[in-house]
Amino acid sequence: MMQTPCKALLGAIALSLGCSAALPSLAVEAPGPGFPQFASAQAVSSACDSGLASAAVRLAQMEHRPADRRWLAAYDVFSAALEDLSSPIQFLSAVHPDKTLRDAAEACELRWNDFNSSLGQNARLYQAVRALRPADAIDRELRKTLIEGFDDAGVGLPAAQRTRAKQLMDRIGELGQTFDRNIRDAGVKLAFSEAELAGVPQAVWQGAARDDQGRLLLGLDYPTYGPVLQAGEVAATRERMWRAKTNEGGAANLTLLAEITRLRKAYASLFGAASWDEFVLRRRMAQTPAQALAFLGEVKTAVQSRERSELAELRQAKAAHLQQPADSVKVERWDVSFYTERVRRERYAVDQEAFRAYFPPQQSLQFALRLIERLMGVRYQRIEGAAAWHPEVQTYAVSDAASGQLLATLWVDLYPREGKYNHAAVWGLRSASKALKRPSQAALVVNFDRKGLTLDELETLLHELGHAVHNNLSATRHALQAGTSVKRDFVEAPSQMLEDWVFDKRVQKLFAEVCPDCTPVPDALLDKALAASHYGKGVRLSRQHLYASYDLALYGPEPADPMALWAGMEGDTPLGHVAGTTFPAGFSHIAGGYSAGYYGYLWSLVVAMDMRTAFGADRLDAAVGRRYRDTVLGNGSQRPPQALVHQFLGRDFNAKAFFDDLKR
Repeated sequence: MMQTPCKALLGAIALSLGCSAALPSLAVEAPGPGFPQFASAQAVSSACDSGLASAAVRLAQMEHRPADRRWLAAYDVFSAALEDLSSPIQFLSAVHPDKTLRDAAEACELRWNDFNSSLGQNARLYQAVRALRPADAIDRELRKTLIEGFDDAGVGLPAAQRTRAKQLMDRIGELGQTFDRNIRDAGVKLAFSEAELAGVPQAVWQGAARDDQGRLLLGLDYPTYGPVLQAGEVAATRERMWRAKTNEGGAANLTLLAEITRLRKAYASLFGAASWDEFVLRRRMAQTPAQALAFLGEVKTAVQSRERSELAELRQAKAAHLQQPADSVKVERWDVSFYTERVRRERYAVDQEAFRAYFPPQQSLQFALRLIERLMGVRYQRIEGAAAWHPEVQTYAVSDAASGQLLATLWVDLYPREGKYNHAAVWGLRSASKALKRPSQAALVVNFDRKGLTLDELETLLHELGHAVHNNLSATRHALQAGTSVKRDFVEAPSQMLEDWVFDKRVQKLFAEVCPDCTPVPDALLDKALAASHYGKGVRLSRQHLYASYDLALYGPEPADPMALWAGMEGDTPLGHVAGTTFPAGFSHIAGGYSAGYYGYLWSLVVAMDMRTAFGADRLDAAVGRRYRDTVLGNGSQRPPQALVHQFLGRDFNAKAFFDDLKR
């Protein structure tokens, strides 16, 4: 997942989409590798005060600039300064171990939201950008994006509607922040006896705290939740864990989501749009809800029979496991991971837990970085002792291998802890600019088991690193067009493209370069793992289809109660809806920046799988990797995604690779 920063050009509308305002870095002039340190919540508040005061001064200067040929460059400097003033503070809310600092960072974020929503409606800046005569195609694309951002923020609305638009977007930002906090700070713990954890690897629970009855207390972090669902022999244990995870956020978040959807509909109506879907998608690759839905319809047609077939096999597996007739058992949602993994072990002799011995976390990170070094001509150098937000965070300087030029800073936060963002994501903390000689910065945040990674988790690491690389290897003229500023339904493609590199034998051999003492994964096991990875594809993609369809329905023309809509749509699937569960309460993607955009995960996967074809049989082809770096990653949003992919592939992208893969 990419946490895309809200840049100054998009200000208000970016906030209404649900991301945090202006998220990047430390200083406009060549920052050092250390992350800014705040000794207290008061220090955060003071930095927020001074940052906003500086932003106001810079804005006044920008308002009085003539709309000459240097205006775009000046606006880019202005935007970069806003990134630097706000980013180290706002990012803390997701990762800092001290709750008082997280709370102070969230309070600061709301103040920046207010600044940016006003900025998006600044008539002087809007008139200046409209009066510009772009020097070339790059400036023309930026001018177009700027104008769209101002338009979508409501600068052209009548005064009363303009005021209403700002009120709505500020409120949506506040509600989204609370939604995420309710999940992040819930601290849910479930008590289990050792007998109830039969089958769960001992390493998952042996260090857990115990309650006054001696029961083990387990949280919902992924290094715990995943193994319990995949390996727990006791169905009641799996059910309790699954229900708790599915109900993250609780009733409070259902109320918040209902208000968020209502307010987004109201916002879109100010612009004459029939729905939030329509308002958002007109700026995306899909262009219209109809096109997005047509694409999802193709996916459903391709996977629904496979889903039914796989569920029938899971039912047979459950019946055999319980020694009961197949017609007397029912596959429950908390059974899916367990029996899918069981079928994979029996059919392909592949056990995800067994991979942890091959993939120690630190060495897995080094392996992933080495892959990027080989493929894209860069170097990662760890900087020991660099300050960060937690002692375990690692800092890397990213440089061009040929020239030695510093390109970026990468921070990596590998392990779970209380109060930390509990999924996997990358924050683009600073946008690169060649004109400003401005290196980029990104933070890769995951929650891995200290004992080692499964192959699935190694795939997740490559996915998230793909987002970080998109940020780090940007080579755009303007910071406003850097890296992941691309359209939301393309932003996942550069990370999805790298995912299946984990199955390549030559790629896996790179592990020996970073860990000579690590036991290599046998080639035969990789072959089995690749075959096993295709099993469950029908169930998995059908679930993604449901998420995407629900998102578009929720933000469609007709108002809907989020929970009632979900219960109905999930109820129409083969496994049905489980009464008492509240999945939408934890669906932070659509409460935030992926609203009316979750279909983008499947849409961008089509693009990603087509881009993979350029590498043919050699996933380490450095010439293709460098072309990919320069063409797709380096250009950010200087050109539309379709044009970048066409330049890389030598043709328009198509869905052949995607649909061919569904048949495997």
